Amino acid sequence: MAVKLKLTRMGSKKHPFYRIVAANDETARNGRPLEFLGFYNPMTNPPDVKLNAEKIKEWLDRGAKPTDTVNSLLKKHMN
Repeated sequence: MAVKLKLTRMGSKKHPFYRIVAANDETARNGRPLEFLGFYNPMTNPPDVKLNAEKIKEWLDRGAKPTDTVNSLLKKHMN
C-alpha cells in the first residue's frame, strides 16, 4: 500500500480550493483520505497556503511520496 500526498478539489464551480491530504495511491482524487495536512487556495492573490509541517514531515518519514504539484508547494512554503 503506497501512500501519496496529493490535492483534493473542494469549492464550487470556477472557485476551487484544494486540501492537501495523505491518501492511498489507488484512491480517487476526491476519495477518502487518511489525514488532512493543509490547504491551498489559488484564487487569492497571492495564493493562500497553510501547511501542517509536523504532520507532513511524519508522512514523508513514513515513506509517503508527494505528487508533483504538492512537491512544488512544499518546496515554496516549507523552510
